[in-house]
Amino acid sequence: MSEFVHDDQTTSSTNVAFQYPFASAPDIIRSHQKDAYFQGVLLERLSSVLRNLYGARFAQTHMTGTRTFADLLYLSLTTLVGNRTLGEEYCDIVQVEDDTLRLPNSFRRGGYILASVLLPYGLTRLLPAFRRKLRAKLEASLRRRNSKPDKSSSWLTTLQSYVLRNLDTITSPSPIHALSLTAFYFTGAYYHLAKRLSGLRYIFTRRLDPSEQRIGYEVLGVLLVLQLGVQAYLHAHETYSSVPAISNPASLGGGSAVLDNGVEVSLDPNSYSSNNALLFEEGAAQRDTPGLHSKISRMTHTPLAPADSEAAILNLEDEDKLKWIESSQQRKCTLCLEPMRDPSATTCGHVFCWTCISDWVREKPECPLCRQAVLGQHILPLRG
Repeated sequence: MSEFVHDDQTTSSTNVAFQYPFASAPDIIRSHQKDAYFQGVLLERLSSVLRNLYGARFAQTHMTGTRTFADLLYLSLTTLVGNRTLGEEYCDIVQVEDDTLRLPNSFRRGGYILASVLLPYGLTRLLPAFRRKLRAKLEASLRRRNSKPDKSSSWLTTLQSYVLRNLDTITSPSPIHALSLTAFYFTGAYYHLAKRLSGLRYIFTRRLDPSEQRIGYEVLGVLLVLQLGVQAYLHAHETYSSVPAISNPASLGGGSAVLDNGVEVSLDPNSYSSNNALLFEEGAAQRDTPGLHSKISRMTHTPLAPADSEAAILNLEDEDKLKWIESSQQRKCTLCLEPMRDPSATTCGHVFCWTCISDWVREKPECPLCRQAVLGQHILPLRG
């Protein structure tokens, strides 16, 4: 493909050919960063409206849906109707179809929005349920094979064990995004995977002087290739050097498992954040079953109080809970501005609701008050 898009304009005496060069990688990235900023501003406004109407806890709980709606609204007001986004205007670029080199039609613009906003949202909703079902089937299959007198390992057992151990990685779109980003660094086209799927490229809307020529990001592409190669080598070395003889599917390190009530929990001894839905999800106390707490404590390596203990679920609306926190303001979470539920401390000593701080560090691994680095597995639930 030519590096220029030609637009021939015929005058009364001569033919003047204007050449529109394809946008370079730095301008494309700058455009996406600018769009991300304005989408963040729109998300903040929408979250503020929800917080004023329904409360901070509702806004925090529905943050993912709000972010999806904000992105959809932003692209609908710009790309869908045929306008440029604010980031594209800022960098003076416009997107065209990669095959016809014309402005994209409404079908391609709509397809891009579906691929960039609605498809990732749908995957986040469907993948957990798919993983739970697939994991349950793999574990049941391994248990049946291990219950047989002849426990000799077959290629099918090894394959099922490998898939079970690496199920989260296998079903994650992250490797695809990494490969797409690598290709962008080398070619300067299709920064977003949705652009590649929709066949949309960027061009400048003006000529570039020789002094304005941009450099590429091939060095970043080389570094990313090296990173992927090292990760692949370490994964292959770990896989082939320690092929486990699985006698108990729950003994697999990493990943997660499904309890009797259908709740997925992490099997990683260093992981706490992936167990939020099990430990403190709204309604978790109502669906408690005999023996569930002991299973949680054993499988997640998380010290939990027994089901009949007063400390099983802590709600600081009850003044008898954690009496040593005397001030009513100190008993409120600074994120949701409501009495803390299951108060949990970060490594820096600040206390928040378990769900509030867990959702926060999943998006930004730092304390919302002092900005000290915080990992999800280092959040400590307070007991007593």
